[in-house]
Amino acid sequence: MMKPVLPLVAGMMLAALSSLPAQAGLFSSSEVDAEKQAVQLARETVNGEYQLLTVQELKQWMDEKKPLLIVDTMPFADSYKKQHIPGAVNMAFPMSDMNVWDKATMGATTQADFLRLLGTDKARTLVFYCGFVKCARSHNAALWAKKLGYQHVYRLPGGITAWKEAGYPLEKGGTAAPTGTAQSDAAKGATCTQGC
Repeated sequence: MMKPVLPLVAGMMLAALSSLPAQAGLFSSSEVDAEKQAVQLARETVNGEYQLLTVQELKQWMDEKKPLLIVDTMPFADSYKKQHIPGAVNMAFPMSDMNVWDKATMGATTQADFLRLLGTDKARTLVFYCGFVKCARSHNAALWAKKLGYQHVYRLPGGITAWKEAGYPLEKGGTAAPTGTAQSDAAKGATCTQGC
């Protein structure tokens, strides 16, 4: 007598549980958001013709002392000065798509300033990051590095948020990227130091 009841109860519980996420919206909104972010990231990557890198891969490169330039693309005072990946230099980029480099999008920072920051070695490994996956600052910087002929361009999509969540070290302070003047140490070929 107990045997027929058990499958019936199990079936009712399964039916109730399977309809719960749809009714309560437990999974649908997070999956929709995840899908939207994934598709946007994929489109930006294809459009920019650069590669993606995880924080674990970047940390490994730093531990191996691989020659590279890490560029924090967030605002200097509001972000970089407070915390950044060790050895990173700073040049802020806008969050909105930047198909044209002009004063409206970059203020006083010119393409020549960007080239000085990146250096003359077009085969140098460049890594750009911003705050999180939905932030397009690192996309804009990576896109422009590719447009200017750099070959080994990477974007760290999780940015500083993923770096912190992984428990990796941070630096504070630093100076803003030079504009219109002498070449920076980073551009002269310095590799990352301090924790790399």
